[in-house]
Amino acid sequence: MANSTSPVMQPNVLQSLERARNCEENDDDRTILDNAVTELWRRVQSQPDTYVFTPDEFALFNYFIARFQGSLVTRGAVARFWDNYRGNGSSLD
Repeated sequence: MANSTSPVMQPNVLQSLERARNCEENDDDRTILDNAVTELWRRVQSQPDTYVFTPDEFALFNYFIARFQGSLVTRGAVARFWDNYRGNGSSLD
């Protein structure tokens, strides 16, 4: 299960994601986001049948979803997120 020490809970990651969504990212943002999604994927792979994304984690993962298409682990993690989603708990608007 996801926890509060998640790398995407850091304000710099959330800010970089918001800029990237608005096509305003820079090299630093790309590095921050790549590092965060790499760490998030490592966490998912360490618990492939049980990890549940937080809304902010899912926002980051979804931004990079093409990178993980075709993976059964990805399908399971996305399904678990939606099965457990309880409204807008995201820091992003």
